[in-house]
This record gives sequence, C-alpha cells and structure tokens, in this order.
Amino acid sequence: MQHDVIVVGGGYSGMAAALQLLRARRSVLVIDAGERRNRSTSHSHGFLGQDGAAPGDIADTARRQLEAYPTLQWEAGLAVAAAGERDAFTVTMADGLAHRGRRLLFATGVRDVLPEVVGLAERWGKTVFHCPYCHGYELGRGRIGVIATGPTSVHQAELLSEWGETTFLTNAAVELDSEERKPLEARRVTIEDALIERIEGRADVALADGRRLSFVGLFTAPRCVPASPIAEQIGCTLSETPMGLQIATDPAKQTSIRGVFACGDVARVPHSLSLAVGDGAWAGTQVHRSLVWPDA
Repeated sequence: MQHDVIVVGGGYSGMAAALQLLRARRSVLVIDAGERRNRSTSHSHGFLGQDGAAPGDIADTARRQLEAYPTLQWEAGLAVAAAGERDAFTVTMADGLAHRGRRLLFATGVRDVLPEVVGLAERWGKTVFHCPYCHGYELGRGRIGVIATGPTSVHQAELLSEWGETTFLTNAAVELDSEERKPLEARRVTIEDALIERIEGRADVALADGRRLSFVGLFTAPRCVPASPIAEQIGCTLSETPMGLQIATDPAKQTSIRGVFACGDVARVPHSLSLAVGDGAWAGTQVHRSLVWPDA
C-alpha cells in the first residue's frame, strides 16, 4: 500500500500535522517510536486548554481523536531509513518492514545534550528545566539556579530573574568580563564562578569548594540535535541555531529534498508544546497543498 503521507514521529507536532491531512481525507501513516521529549515531565504548562495536564494524557487524547479518522494507520516502532523521491518514498522500520508514501514529514523531535554535571540527567524534567514559561511559575518565586552551557545562558539567567531570586552558575562554561556582568547585576542576578561538583537532593548544588547552594529549581540550556538521523541520511540539509542543530526548512516547511517536509522541535526554534502543535498544523496544510498542486 502506498500512503499519501508518511509522518515519522507521533509526538505533538506530528499528530497536529496528521490531523490536517486526515481531515483532507488523505491516507496517513504515523510512525511513532514512543519517545516524546517531555516524557519525564509530570505536568505540561503554557498550552492553552491543557494547562497543568499530564503530557501523556494530552498525547493519548490526541491519538484517540486521530483514530476516529478511517484513513489513519498508526505504526508503533522505530523508522531507521528513508529513501526515494517525491511520489515514491520508502521508509524502512527497525524490523525490516518497509512503507511507501508520496510525501514524507519528519516530526522526530530533538535530543537534549545535557551539561556533564553529576546528578543533572536524573533530575531533568523534574527539578532541572530549560523553559521558564513551561516551569517557572510553579517554583513560586523561590531561589532559582541557572547552570551555564555557553554565552546564550547569560540571557537565560537575565530572563529567569522574572521568576525568582536567580543565581548564575558559570561552571567554567562562560567567562564574564566586567561589561558582561553589568546586565546580570542590573537584574540582581548573583554570579557564582565556582565549579559544580554535583547536584543532590531536590535541586541542591554542591560546589567544588565545599559550599552547598539550595534552590527550588534549576535551569540550563542544553544543545539540541535531531533525535533521529533519518532526515540527514536521506539528504536533508541541517542548519545550526543558537539552540543546536535542526532540519532546515522553507516557509512551507519543505526541506532541501523535494517532497520531504519537517516540523516541530526538529525544524524550528524556540521549542514548546504550543509552538510544536502550531508548526505541525501549518506543516500538515502545506504537505496537503503539495499533493493538490504538485508543481506549485
């Protein structure tokens, strides 16, 4: 069977795109490896109509709504390869099964490359976060720590001062001169240059000089890379952003390969559930238009 569209990635952006295509009565295959980026987070915030809901509940509701459309096929598994050209693409699964489609849409999401700080990965999405709009309010204006990963972390620390008393932990990731310190000091951000030894308890930072700083939550800016190499493998161009590597797309969400599209965190910055859903909805309509007017 040849599908009109194969969506690689069954997260929020992929499902949002699929919904538009299903409502256009197109046959859609969604391939889902089941590894949403926010799977370690207990509650999702900032998404209108779902503020405070569990991420898994949002995803389950969305999938049930998609399954009401008869032209949907859902495949649980990992896509490992893609090949072909417009109107004749093939996606191969880890078990060797191959699927054919006229268009491809990559909504694979990204993988967060975290700072190598002992104890950080175990707390990621629980007491260590990246987005203040998603998690800042719940910290109740308590004491917040920002762990630097590079120059953009300075702006992250400035911004987080809106949500509580903020300490910027440079951790040898950035070196600030007197001029670079001024904007932070103007926002009453405390600058801590001692190295971090580990994170303990809820969000306690043990410094190499023996001190221990306690916070209600920690933030950091990980480097993001595509969660799957499949887009690069088929030849899609990748682009570097301040947040990391993503699939390059044009305004219609088409990649450098004709007939291949991308949406969500893997194809836009900044990242959030709301923005991923919006990006997916737009991508779905653009993929449909490419089927209606193939020469446009």
